[in-house]
Amino acid sequence: MNDAARNYAIVTASYWGFTLTDGALRMLVLFHFFTLGFSPFTLALLFLLYEVAGIVANLAGGWLATRFGIPRMLAAGQLLQIFGLILLSLLDPAWGAALAVVWVVVAQGIAGIAKDLTKTASKAAIKSVSSSDDTARNSALFGLVAWFTGSKNAMKGIGFFLGGLLLDTIGFAPALYALAGLIAVVLVAGIALLPRDLGRAKPSASIRELLAKTSAINTLALARVFLFSARDVWFVVGLPVFLYANGWTFWQVGGFLAAWTVAYGVMQAAAPRLISRSADGLSREVPAARQWAWALMGVTLAILALFWIDAVQRVDMLVAIALAGFGVAFAVNSSLHSYLILAYAGTRRAAEDVGFYYAANAVGRLAGTLLSGLLYQAGGLAACLVGATAMLAVCAMLTSLLPNAPERESRNREKIEV
Repeated sequence: MNDAARNYAIVTASYWGFTLTDGALRMLVLFHFFTLGFSPFTLALLFLLYEVAGIVANLAGGWLATRFGIPRMLAAGQLLQIFGLILLSLLDPAWGAALAVVWVVVAQGIAGIAKDLTKTASKAAIKSVSSSDDTARNSALFGLVAWFTGSKNAMKGIGFFLGGLLLDTIGFAPALYALAGLIAVVLVAGIALLPRDLGRAKPSASIRELLAKTSAINTLALARVFLFSARDVWFVVGLPVFLYANGWTFWQVGGFLAAWTVAYGVMQAAAPRLISRSADGLSREVPAARQWAWALMGVTLAILALFWIDAVQRVDMLVAIALAGFGVAFAVNSSLHSYLILAYAGTRRAAEDVGFYYAANAVGRLAGTLLSGLLYQAGGLAACLVGATAMLAVCAMLTSLLPNAPERESRNREKIEV
């Protein structure tokens, strides 16, 4: 195994461990506080700072990974996750509701920073370990991104199940300690195995320079906002609470979301097989992104229609079945977007370009999270799906504006120093 492949494998394994704990944490928080009587909107508020923190963490994480190297940012994210898990475990049931909400929001905010520092560093590492500029590189890059993203989401799905299982078996605080222990093992392994200077380069000298991206990256980032808003507007609060309200148990909801997310991750990893490839890495991939964006909107509209048909019985089961189609379409869209940001990103300061893009991703998650609670409280899962369909229409229109050819880098762009 050459050094690039070795570093890719280490970064991927490191992010697997982190994502497992992050998925478990989301189920732990959602179900634990739902049983305490928190409303859907209040549950959404618990994740508010988690998503807000991600916006800043992605921008800062991209700059810091460029300045100090990817391994240091991975370690920083993992340390923050351990701290956030321990802080959350100190929550006292005797505290009043207001103090409990504030405490959880702060702990979730720390976890949000941890997640996005880790994600930005990990995604940028893919560009760093695939640095040649030929046709083979474009083909390999899509495969590397798809496998990384798909396997990460499969691990997140396992985390959903793990969170529900731990809550049912050992309880809230012991589960958090177990997750912190797992992250500690991953942290030590990453420090020991990754080269310190992976991904280091000269960072932007000002905020203006940091935010000065190409029109392709700006358009893709805005499309990403609406893509992930459309997912989270019904996935964060609406779907789990809807299933539970229709008689599903915690472990059934957690197990279903786990199975769906694992299958979704597998589909993301397989996405390159469904896309016709081009020598320049964009001329066929971008039109495919446009087609799949409209297809995803159509699938979501079809799921919404289930709530308008009076003769439908057990709509919860039909929604669960229809989620297979949504999962396929969303997985291909997400995989294409994750590839395109690296295809559009410059070879210099790739971590900054990736950080900017995933800051937009965090904006989308934030909007979707808030609207998930608000819309479910106002009109149930159907209202959430109306919001999702509208957002996907905007996403598809923005995707139609993406250029089919790479934009030329400025003359002073340098290769990443690996």
